[in-house]
Amino acid sequence: MRNAILGIQMLFVAFGALVLVPLLTGLDPNVALFGAGAGTLLFQIITRRSVPIFLASSFAFIAPIMFGIQTWGLAATMGGLVAAGGVYIILGGLIKIKGADFIHKLLPPVVVGPIIMVIGLGLAPTAVNMALGKSGDGSIQLFDGQASLWISCASLFTTILMSVFAKGMFKLLPIFGGIVVGYALSLYFGVVNFDAVTNAAWFALPAFTLPEFNINAILFMIPVAIAPAVEHVGDILSISNVTGKDYLKKPGLHRTITGDGVATMAAAMLGAPPNTTYSEVTGAVMLTKAFNPVIMTWAAVSAIILALVGKLGALLQTIPVPVMGGIMILLFGSIATVGLNTLIKNHVDLHRSRNLVIVAVTLVFGIGGMAFGIGKFSLQGVSLCGIVAILLNLILPQDLGENHIVDNAQIED
Repeated sequence: MRNAILGIQMLFVAFGALVLVPLLTGLDPNVALFGAGAGTLLFQIITRRSVPIFLASSFAFIAPIMFGIQTWGLAATMGGLVAAGGVYIILGGLIKIKGADFIHKLLPPVVVGPIIMVIGLGLAPTAVNMALGKSGDGSIQLFDGQASLWISCASLFTTILMSVFAKGMFKLLPIFGGIVVGYALSLYFGVVNFDAVTNAAWFALPAFTLPEFNINAILFMIPVAIAPAVEHVGDILSISNVTGKDYLKKPGLHRTITGDGVATMAAAMLGAPPNTTYSEVTGAVMLTKAFNPVIMTWAAVSAIILALVGKLGALLQTIPVPVMGGIMILLFGSIATVGLNTLIKNHVDLHRSRNLVIVAVTLVFGIGGMAFGIGKFSLQGVSLCGIVAILLNLILPQDLGENHIVDNAQIED
């Protein structure tokens, strides 16, 4: 019983971020809950239930999913996400054969840093438009602008205050807190419509969507898996530090990243966002000392049960656009900052011409909307800048732009 209660608590910690992704991308939050639960159970099978970690909706795929649905439709976008999950499985096989070091050689910080920055900064206009009560592209005013500004600011500042000043378990719930306060203010302004909740059944199977496989959507999504794959390594290191066990060795990084890939493929086969390991849950594990992986089994089962509650999904979809817009301002800015921190923490020298070229071209291609196309096939956004960053890193000579500065000790000699 204790493990079941702790499992529900872990799901509660992940809940705000888990449902935010489908709400932003137009996917069904009940399907996302089901996909997170099923994905976590599959991850546990592959890793022999040895890692106390929960998998749920990945923020890295928000922009690609939005673009994919608009361009190729929901089913084709899911097909692309299935292929992206396959990238993890291929990486798992390569790690088993060559060891984990090859990931750092193929995807060094100078490549990963700007890609993560593009994921965050590329969505900045969408976040601001939604905070002002407009549609993501800014073409339609959905809510009164003045009321929207109050609501989005309340959501934003609540999320900030909880991130900075909250203690204990509340520090792990900033997104959830921002949604609650923003929703309460939305009720005050009378901008919440409950018709969908009234019409929804109490219990129903989620609206699953089977994937279709479109080569353009597949080639667009595959490079997007780069940043989350590298982030996965950091998450596994983090949970290893928390529990005092080296999960890179047992069950092994090849198993954990393969588990992540299988979880992503399973979620996308149902119409849910790709799965990734959640740092919020890792923080909760550290706080509660709940190191038993069985707890995550209970969290996964709880997510699947909640997914069957039709009125819950309908209630989540009543959350007004300005509430999510306010949270997105901090969220996407934080993602961009993670990318910047990747460059700083790893001492990437931007005085070197080689590094400057990789970072500069990646940022402008990604944020500026550069697109390369042949016939009906087109690459742009995170996908294009990911490929460009990898190619530049492989092509440019390592010694390009080296600063030939004489060491102080040599001067003294």
